[in-house]
Amino acid sequence: MSALEQTVLEFTPLHPATRATGDVEEVLFVLSGEGTLTLQDARYELAPETGAYLRPGEEYELEAHDPDLMRVVSVQIPDPVPADPDAPREVVRRLADQQAQAATTDREFRIVADPRTGLRSATHFVGYIPTARAPEHFHTYDEVIYVLDGEGVLHEGETKRPLSAGSSIELRARTVHCLENTGEDVMRIVAVFRPAGSPAAAYYPDGTPAHPSAPSIST
Repeated sequence: MSALEQTVLEFTPLHPATRATGDVEEVLFVLSGEGTLTLQDARYELAPETGAYLRPGEEYELEAHDPDLMRVVSVQIPDPVPADPDAPREVVRRLADQQAQAATTDREFRIVADPRTGLRSATHFVGYIPTARAPEHFHTYDEVIYVLDGEGVLHEGETKRPLSAGSSIELRARTVHCLENTGEDVMRIVAVFRPAGSPAAAYYPDGTPAHPSAPSIST
């Protein structure tokens, strides 16, 4: 299975961009600026902390509003699961409208897109990481992460990598790690993982669930 591909895109009012998804699914998350997404003759307003979902085989245009520079995190999800013609589809969702849910060690998350909103193959979410360090753990999914704000350290075995706003991370399934917030305020990340599921599904190195909602697995 091909890897998730994460890219930061920038658009100015003078240079709108026409893009095509090809044979992948794509999710967008607006970092800054305001603009418009045009898809199949429909126009959707975009603002900071707005997410968008594009199906395979779609062409769309992104246009920044004057005088803004619009910055967007794009994640492309190759090898999508087959389409369900009866599945619901929400093109644009505002983060502020989504309910916070609990994860490990007092962490929270809000779902931007998942199979319930049309995204077939992955879960797109924003995570909130407090200053309390979580134990080392792993997930059973592949994940890409973008740090929205805050500072911290990614612990991966004996390796320590400093993180700050704008840092990107790629984690393969079952990689034992800890994302530690070393700042004074909550760190926020936007992430996509495949296959779809709950961001709370984490496991300690011995395979024990780190959160009550995580199903048991064999190591």
